[in-house]
Amino acid sequence: MAKPKLAYSCTACGASHNKWAGQCGDCGAWNTLIESVASTKETSARFTGYAGQSRIQNMADISLTEAPRHATGIGELDRVLGGGLVHGSVILIGGDPGIGKSTLLTQTLATLGGQMKALYVTGEESLQQVTLRVRRLGLRDDSFRLLTETCVERILALAEQEKPKVMVIDSIQTVYTELLQSAPGAVAQVREAAAQLVRFAKQTGTALFLVGHVTKEGTLAGPRVLEHMVDTVLYFEGDAGERYRMIRAVKNRFGAVNELGLFAMTETGLKTVSNPSAIFLSRHDEPVPGSIITVTREGNRPLLIEVQALVDDSHTSNPRRVTLGLDQNRLSLLLAVLHRHGGIAMYDQDVFINIVGGVRVTETAADVAMLLACLSSFRSKPLPQKMIAFGEIGLAGEIRPVPNGQERLKEAAKHGFTHAVIPRDNLPKKQDMPTDMEVIAVKRVSELLDIH
Repeated sequence: MAKPKLAYSCTACGASHNKWAGQCGDCGAWNTLIESVASTKETSARFTGYAGQSRIQNMADISLTEAPRHATGIGELDRVLGGGLVHGSVILIGGDPGIGKSTLLTQTLATLGGQMKALYVTGEESLQQVTLRVRRLGLRDDSFRLLTETCVERILALAEQEKPKVMVIDSIQTVYTELLQSAPGAVAQVREAAAQLVRFAKQTGTALFLVGHVTKEGTLAGPRVLEHMVDTVLYFEGDAGERYRMIRAVKNRFGAVNELGLFAMTETGLKTVSNPSAIFLSRHDEPVPGSIITVTREGNRPLLIEVQALVDDSHTSNPRRVTLGLDQNRLSLLLAVLHRHGGIAMYDQDVFINIVGGVRVTETAADVAMLLACLSSFRSKPLPQKMIAFGEIGLAGEIRPVPNGQERLKEAAKHGFTHAVIPRDNLPKKQDMPTDMEVIAVKRVSELLDIH
C-alpha cells in the first residue's frame, strides 16, 4: 500500500499547505496548521455510500419505516437512547475519570452478549483488568469478547473477521491511524480514527460505543467535529465520590435530547433508580427557612427537586451571588426584579442558592421557587413542607406560564404535596384540578410576598 500524502490545513482560514510551518502563509495566523490526509481519488472513494445511494428522490417515495431498536436491558440507558440501540448507530459517551463509563458499558455488553455478538476494544486497560472488573460486577465471563489494540486499521481488520453486532472503543483518544504521523489523541488522529470507525459502523450495521475523555471544563476533548460525526452524544454527570450518577443525552438523531437517566453506584455496578424524585428531596424533621420544592422537567420526565437558599448580611463591599446547579446571572436578574417590583432590596446581602442532589436546572420554571426560597431565608420564616412552586418570572414583574403545568401538578400530588404556587395561566380547569391540593395562582411578583 502506497504511503498516503499528507497535507497541513489552517484552522483559521482553511488554506492547505504541503508542509508544516509555524505561521500560515495565507492569513498569517500562528500555530494553526494541523495534519490531515490529502484528498485523492482513492480517499474520496472510501467515503462513498456514507448516507445511502447518491441520487435525487421525492419525499413521497422515501420509506418512513422506523429503524428497529434493541433494548440494552438497562432501563435508564434505553431512556436516554430513545428506546434502545439502533443498528449502525454511533454513540459517544463522555465523563470525568472514575464516573462509571467503563462500568456501564461493561454491564451493557454483558446483557447484550447473550443475544448478539459483542466486542470490547480497550486501549487503556489490559485484558486482565477488564476481566477482573467483569468478575467484580458478578457478570458472566463468556458474555462478550475482548481485544486490546490502539491501531484503528488493525481494529477494523479484526472486527471484520469477528463481525460483532455491538462494539465498544475505550477510548477514542487512545486510538490512532497509521495514515498520520501525529501522536494518539491529537486533533487529526481523533478526527481520522473516528471517521474510519463511523464508516465501518454505517456500512456493517454495527452499533458502536465510543468512550471520550473530557477536559477540565467538562467538555469532550478533541475536535468539535467529533460530536457532529456521531449519532448520539451522552454525558455522564456527578461526583465520583457520590453514590448517584446522571447520564444526559445532548444530541440524539434517534430520539429526544435532554433526556436524563439516573443510576446509583453500588458494589455490583450501576443500578437504575426507580424513583428519581426521592433522591433530590431532603427529609427535614421540621420546616426550615430557605427551602422549597420545585418541579422541573428533564426530557419527558418530571422531577421534584429541592431549592435551598441562604441569605445573610454581607461583610464585604461586593455582596456574593453564588449558585450551585443554577445560572448565577439568572439569580442576579431575579433579585433585581424583586427589588424593582416587590420593594425588597438584597443589595447588602450575600445570597447562596443550592440544588440538592447535584442536578443542574437549565429551564426557567425554577424562578418562582428561587425567589420564594430567598424570601424565606431573608425573613427567617419557613415555608410549608408540603409546598411546591414553579413558574417563570419576566423583567416586568409578571409570572409567566411554563410548559406541561398540569403534568407537574400531578407529579407533585403523587408524592403527597398539598400546596402549590403556580402561574395563573397554568391554572388547570376545575375538573382537572388535583384533589387534596390547594393551588395558589399568582400573576405578579408582588403576590409572592404574601405567601408564607
